[in-house]
Amino acid sequence: MDNSSGVGVLDKAALVLSALEAGPATLANLVAATGLARPTAHRLAVALEHHRLVSRDLHGRFVLGPRLGELATAAGEDRLLAAAGPVLARLRDATGESTQLFRRQGEQRICVAAAERPSGLRDTIPVGATVTMLAGSAAQVLLAWEEPERMHRGLQGARFTATMLAAVRRRGWAQSVGEREPGVASVSAPVRSASGRVVAAVSVSGPIERLTRQPGRVHAPAVLAAAEHLTNVLKNAEDG
Repeated sequence: MDNSSGVGVLDKAALVLSALEAGPATLANLVAATGLARPTAHRLAVALEHHRLVSRDLHGRFVLGPRLGELATAAGEDRLLAAAGPVLARLRDATGESTQLFRRQGEQRICVAAAERPSGLRDTIPVGATVTMLAGSAAQVLLAWEEPERMHRGLQGARFTATMLAAVRRRGWAQSVGEREPGVASVSAPVRSASGRVVAAVSVSGPIERLTRQPGRVHAPAVLAAAEHLTNVLKNAEDG
């Protein structure tokens, strides 16, 4: 069967990625596996590395890069969002507060799903809203399990500390009181991909008067259960 798409450079790049599916490869390994000329194989591997589709291991060998995992996660987002609506609605009904699902995008986080408290004083974050990564329990969750270097960068200017993130990792959830906005408290827990990477944060938010200054004591169990449900959705999607 002819695997040519008619776009030569893409076909050759696909050959390199397919070769790396088997594991780490030296340049000589890539040449042998793809049949490409050595300069061509090197040029493509380095170009793919620039876009994080290829990376290097500790021995300098080429390996599949982290961007592929991020794209795979994004491909599963429709399933996550489809499941999020009913889960957030149940969490809202159980807690009596507004609920959200956040994903990180660069140095911001985006509300990708929400279920608002129907009446009374409430914290309203519309779907599509961009929110800071420097404050709030969801920001803490999305940063707490990052690689050390990225976490350190994320803490610059943040209203929470490395010690607070260590506590988030230990107990599995985060809380904030007046951190993102005066008078607002929230509780968040991580949603993980099948590989265990944190890909989203489930949150409950509302006025401090109702959530108290220890909102985790009130709502952490329900938020954790909702996050676990969505994590299982992603795991089952991967298994399926």
